[in-house]
Amino acid sequence: MRFAAITERLAGLGGAKWEIHARAKAMQAAGETVIQLTIGEPDVATPAPLIAEAKRSMDAGRLGYSNGRGEPELLRALAKRYSARSGRAIAPSQITALPGTQTALYAAMLALVGPGDEVLVGDPMYATYEGIIASTGAVAVPVPLRPEHGFRMRAKDVVERITPRARLLFLNTPHNPTGAILRRSDIAALGEVAVAHDLWVLSDEVYEEMIFDGAEFASPLDVAELAERVVVAASISKSHAAPGFRSGWCVGPQEFADRLLPVAETMLFGNQPFIADMTTLAVSAPSDVAAGMAERFGRRAALIADRLHGVNALAVHRPEAGMFTVINIGATGMTGVAFADALLTEENVAVMPGESFGAALAGWIRVSLTLEDAVLAEACERIARFAARRQGKAA
Repeated sequence: MRFAAITERLAGLGGAKWEIHARAKAMQAAGETVIQLTIGEPDVATPAPLIAEAKRSMDAGRLGYSNGRGEPELLRALAKRYSARSGRAIAPSQITALPGTQTALYAAMLALVGPGDEVLVGDPMYATYEGIIASTGAVAVPVPLRPEHGFRMRAKDVVERITPRARLLFLNTPHNPTGAILRRSDIAALGEVAVAHDLWVLSDEVYEEMIFDGAEFASPLDVAELAERVVVAASISKSHAAPGFRSGWCVGPQEFADRLLPVAETMLFGNQPFIADMTTLAVSAPSDVAAGMAERFGRRAALIADRLHGVNALAVHRPEAGMFTVINIGATGMTGVAFADALLTEENVAVMPGESFGAALAGWIRVSLTLEDAVLAEACERIARFAARRQGKAA
């Protein structure tokens, strides 16, 4: 039988990247004790007031169909939030509510690029980005994010990769997997490139509220000169510890939102009103849990760096935000895939291979910061012990 071309474009870009995570889950299901450091689940429960609001809304009968753009109260709350952040008026009609950041990015990409277009995207990148781009028929053009520059995208590196087919610049700040944050000066320089080459800018900002002490968030949406070419996606999954509710959105120019509407209607025709009511409450004030998570994750990143940086030739990159840190294990002579696979087998510690996030992170691993300090300390001991054995073999 014949299948649509999208199935070929996405072959190998889905669950295959999460093979180590799946194997670790299977080991746990079989009764083995595994330190699971692969994914970014918040380390706290969804706040009780949000759960209560969802229940209240369901009890009130908010269980019917919504519409393709989103519930009016939620759109108004998001418009108020982004207007305050950007310093200019953003209308509710410029916002589309969708189930999570992933769906928002997918829908936005469908609306902005198509077959043969080129999308400039940082490498390393979040594991689903290749699939989001490939699903449209567009081509991902990796822009190296270099550790010596803090894994922040540089305008110079973008310009060197622009061709007449370039259509969109895909940003992620704060960045997953590295925890890097684009500075205002970075965004200004990248914005100049976007204007000069007539590029759309799509920015994944799901970690906006997960900033560590001493760092500052900046967004291309907040630059007035870029207003007509910037689309932002985010959700309550990380900031409000509510990943299972799948509640996100995208914000952009009015024409973009109008053109996105039939795409959203075709995909979903609205998300659940009771989840929209919960999300309205969530985004109407600062998160009750984000600051605490940011403090803990920043402290745990420091713990990992203190225990592993320079130990048995490991090099830890210190993140500025988010839920992860990345570790260069190249001196062991192993790939990230081989290291993660053997680490799970020999030490029952599950980490993500850097190669799951692009070629630029080959020879690295990504480690989640969401487990308790004592568990992370034990994981560090096992990783150091494993690296010592491998370093000896490499020698």
